[in-house]
Amino acid sequence: MLATDATKTGRPIYTRAQLDRLVAPKAIAIVGASPRAGSFGLRTLENLANFRGAIWPVNAKYPKIGEHACYPSLASLPGKPDLVALVVPREGVEAALKEAAAAGAGGVVVYASGYGEMAREEGAAEQRRLSAIAQAARMPMLGPNCMGLVNHELGVGVSFIPEYSKMPRRVGPIAFVSQSGALGYCLAQAAERGLGYRYFFSVGNSCDVDVADLIGAMAEDPGVRAIACLFEGVPEARRLLEAGERARAAGKPVIVYKLGVSEDGAAAARSHTGSMAGSGAAFRALFERAGFVAVDNYEALVEYAKFFASAGKPLARGVAVVSGSGGAGIMAADMAERHGVPMPQPTDATTAVLRSVVPEFGAARNPCDPTGQVLSVPESYNKCCQALLDDPHYGVLLCAMSVSSRETGSKRAVDIAQLARSQPKPISVVWVSEWLQGPGSEAYEADDRVSFFRSMDRCYAAIAAWQRWHEERIPEQRLTEKIDGLLRSGKRVLGEREAKAVLGHYGMRCAPERQAKNADAAVKAAAALGYPVVLKADGDIEHKTEAGAVKLNLQNADDVRAACGAMKAAKDGFLVQSMVTGGVELVVGVKRDPQCGPVLLVGLGGVLVEILRDTALALAPVGKSEARRMLERLRGFKLLQGYRGSPPADLDAACEAIARISEFAADHADQVEEIDVNPLLARPDGAIALDALIVLRDR
Repeated sequence: MLATDATKTGRPIYTRAQLDRLVAPKAIAIVGASPRAGSFGLRTLENLANFRGAIWPVNAKYPKIGEHACYPSLASLPGKPDLVALVVPREGVEAALKEAAAAGAGGVVVYASGYGEMAREEGAAEQRRLSAIAQAARMPMLGPNCMGLVNHELGVGVSFIPEYSKMPRRVGPIAFVSQSGALGYCLAQAAERGLGYRYFFSVGNSCDVDVADLIGAMAEDPGVRAIACLFEGVPEARRLLEAGERARAAGKPVIVYKLGVSEDGAAAARSHTGSMAGSGAAFRALFERAGFVAVDNYEALVEYAKFFASAGKPLARGVAVVSGSGGAGIMAADMAERHGVPMPQPTDATTAVLRSVVPEFGAARNPCDPTGQVLSVPESYNKCCQALLDDPHYGVLLCAMSVSSRETGSKRAVDIAQLARSQPKPISVVWVSEWLQGPGSEAYEADDRVSFFRSMDRCYAAIAAWQRWHEERIPEQRLTEKIDGLLRSGKRVLGEREAKAVLGHYGMRCAPERQAKNADAAVKAAAALGYPVVLKADGDIEHKTEAGAVKLNLQNADDVRAACGAMKAAKDGFLVQSMVTGGVELVVGVKRDPQCGPVLLVGLGGVLVEILRDTALALAPVGKSEARRMLERLRGFKLLQGYRGSPPADLDAACEAIARISEFAADHADQVEEIDVNPLLARPDGAIALDALIVLRDR
């Protein structure tokens, strides 16, 4: 039984502005507030100790709870509540939700359980009613079956977890979004060891607000630089893709860990939050299409989020390592090779600096081992770090902390913090010592400019993921007035001329062509283009070859006139196109899937596409590297590499064209049903579209 009903309505994901009163309230009401020790009502009230807005307990039994006046009902409040916490049993939630709507609430949090997660029709029906009430009132609702939310900056702790208000209040650029309440709050407890974060959300059954809504909203929040998501499942992939598109456009990385990848785990997820866990492999593919960074273990979520939030853009691919332990340096080199991260040797100038500092028995190279002398001459460590940071070969400095020392640990943390702020390259500290809370560790954890890892393997995995994320990040949408006009022209099908014009705005290269109303105009167009030429019937004609709507290799004016006379399908005039030959014909197509959105197809093209059926599929959009992997999966890939004396195709140009077509499909998924570019001619000098068709969705 799916707990998430909001997505069935086809509602677009919420914006940050639409969720503002929920996530950044100025006035909070607690329905079911209580003075009883240990009660959820009292815990919620206590968790608002640092909140400086209005707090309105609601319970007809009490005139006052602590220092707060208590109100008999929501209708009796002195103003409209931005956020209402419903701390009432399931039997009272529906009535209380209606009262919140009548009171003009801007958002609601529902703790109660016993709804869709129970796999009973009665609970699912109640949940659907809650969703309908909230959406009718335009009152975003978090829950039911959730642990609430935290806005660390404002001191908002609408949650029944004990002692949130006593948590160190260090505000950082990370937002935690979790389908698991307790496990998600465990992430937020990283604040106890110094981590700064801004938001924590427990979505529970996601009756209205779900993970996609919160990812999309946090992508628009100026205080958030990275989003960490603990994920179980969703019923509709489109919403995650929409959230991913928004996060990509904003340059906000989304780090996600998927729970429920095993059969038993998936079953537990269904009973836990009522979400459909789905196939782990399928969701990993979905995360990749959404531009999310998927991690394989829970322990990586906080480390990756902190790294991505602080690292900025890579200035170089190389990683430099400094370690007072030769063994730790070797381990770093091993992990670099495992994850495909380059560790080039320093320039001659850098090497000269290192040799002036590192003893002969050390290693003035990469990895750099200044030896144990750093204990007696601490500045030698700093000089090595500075020299490697100044080297243009390196985009990251990795400091392997192998021995934790009371004498130097805290001082080194101060020095590294200063280095991190003196230049733009990220510094990653890997804590190798098993003295897990040794001197300096808390300073690294609390520093927003220094990333901190307790595993060399996870550190290199994060660096590799960071480099890929920036390399494959899809550019922002390129919607122009001309494209918008064509897509909203009222036509169901855009023929070749219009389709190529639209895709041309996304950078797709097309063969030179001219429009001609009659045979005389076609002859003039051919003369201007230069012979030989191709003549085509203008308009939305599928399968031009079978329809007799294309004539190839016309050598002169007589050929053009004869072809015009014979082309009965040319009711809307002609297209005259330069005759382009050579290369390998590809087909690039897109078909909209009702659940997954636009699906990209790449294969051998021309008339062979339906005969050989040599194709590869992926969710749109794709970057150039993914387009390359699609081509490599084709049985006919050797043709593109050059076969039996034929020159190789320009694969980079072909991949660029595929990526641009997929980008257009993703940008306009709500308007486009199908795209067919056939053939896309992959030549040694580039990739050229010779024909195209776009089918628009019924509105």
